[in-house]
Amino acid sequence: MNYEDQISTLQKYVDEAESIVFFGGAGVSTESGVPDFRSVDGLYNQKYKYPPEQILSHTFYMYQKEEFYRYYFDKLLVPGIRPNKAHYKLAEMEKRGKLKAVITQNIDGLHQLAGSKEVYELHGSVHRNYCERCHSFYDGEYMIAHKDELVPKCSKCGGDIKPDVVLYEEGLDNETITKSIMAISQADLLIVGGTSLTVYPAAGFLDYFRGRHMVLINKSETSRDSMADLIIKEAIGETLDRIKV
Repeated sequence: MNYEDQISTLQKYVDEAESIVFFGGAGVSTESGVPDFRSVDGLYNQKYKYPPEQILSHTFYMYQKEEFYRYYFDKLLVPGIRPNKAHYKLAEMEKRGKLKAVITQNIDGLHQLAGSKEVYELHGSVHRNYCERCHSFYDGEYMIAHKDELVPKCSKCGGDIKPDVVLYEEGLDNETITKSIMAISQADLLIVGGTSLTVYPAAGFLDYFRGRHMVLINKSETSRDSMADLIIKEAIGETLDRIKV
């Protein structure tokens, strides 16, 4: 099936669907200039003093916060990034009543910035940060403004501020898990995009889908290709932008 036929098939699925859920990963945001994790130029293939998996662990954060934040400000809290065509199309689909939820593994907040309302952030957000001592809230702008402190401090009590992102060795939020599984189980069309489906438990959520069609939009193969009714190996922004709602 060529690309035009794939677009036509996806359009048909969208037209027929009453409840669409989108499940996305790092590839959704690469067109906005956010590096993904496992591509040739991704975060896991760049050289730091420590491997990213170690830097982004709870243990590393607790004992080497300055090194954690050096990486965090270099690669994760990226100022000036904007939503791309994929984010805007999903927000439009939600506004038209087609899309019921976005489930994202990303922490960049671009879905909300594009206008999406029902967004379940499995791995948290760089735009939510809390003092470890008094639990005061700080947004991403505050963190960027205080990056020269090496470890950003609370303006109220002086405690260290921790991003509300899920690090390795930390569990996902139970409420977010429940909402995500419920949304997937109630969808009749599940669109999965920009994810290698290698990170668990998030990737396992697809097992709860009981709807009519599953679509995978990803440039490389995934472990769940056999589950999909349609596989599109093209840019997700360009692909979704072709769909009319």
